Amino acid sequence: MGIQANKQKGNMESAKVGKRGAIIVPARLRKRFGIEEGTIITAEEREDGILIRPAVVVPVERYTPERKAEFLLATATSAADYRRARKEVRKLGIDPDSIPHPRRA
Repeated sequence: MGIQANKQKGNMESAKVGKRGAIIVPARLRKRFGIEEGTIITAEEREDGILIRPAVVVPVERYTPERKAEFLLATATSAADYRRARKEVRKLGIDPDSIPHPRRA
């Protein structure tokens, strides 16, 4: 099934939906919004239709065992919690004293 884009008044353009729900975003709009093959988009349900726009992708940090150890030790809220954190860090195979962190009594 072919896709036809038609300019309408203002900045609105239209397109046909293909057999499997594929929508071809007009080239002018793809260029303007930096949409290229593989770009992640969001489709948001609105009362008057569907809003399609590029998604904001936030990189996810992968924590190393040392970073996990630092977090466990630095966020302990009591002496008992700190002792538990040190035990967990040892389970990671890391010496708690080798990790920079505030010491709890």
